[in-house]
Amino acid sequence: MIEEDKRKFRNALGHFATGVAVITACVPGNGPIGITVNSFSSVSLEPPLVLWSLDKKSDTLPVFSTVRHFTVNILRENHREVSNRLAKQGDHNLEGLATRVGSNGCPALEEALAHFECEVYARHEAGDHIIMLGRVTHFEYSEDGRPLLYHRGGYQGLATGNP
Repeated sequence: MIEEDKRKFRNALGHFATGVAVITACVPGNGPIGITVNSFSSVSLEPPLVLWSLDKKSDTLPVFSTVRHFTVNILRENHREVSNRLAKQGDHNLEGLATRVGSNGCPALEEALAHFECEVYARHEAGDHIIMLGRVTHFEYSEDGRPLLYHRGGYQGLATGNP
């Protein structure tokens, strides 16, 4: 695909609004890390499976290619700074963020709307990404708060009121 078509394809995909999540893992000898993604999705209820995808050019690929566990943290609408920080190449440490260690040994962001603690179920190559499938071993969520959303290249908010 030529570069102009790649940009148009990406712009078209951007019309689909997504939530924003941070995937965290603990790296033996290096400490905890996190990366921002908007590719999170549910897959199956039985067994409970979720997925997210990681660009093969990501500086976190060596970590997520080897870890056995990860945690998906669904961000709140006031977490734009966290999202931006962990989306940057080379800045994936969780220093200064309130975290706790989950039952899978991975950090969970204290203020996230929901956490899904996972063990790696499978990894699949798909074009220029790796699809990470996780079997959910534990989850928690809050009834309060609103999600951080991403649409057409920027953060968006939910409309208030009932449909």
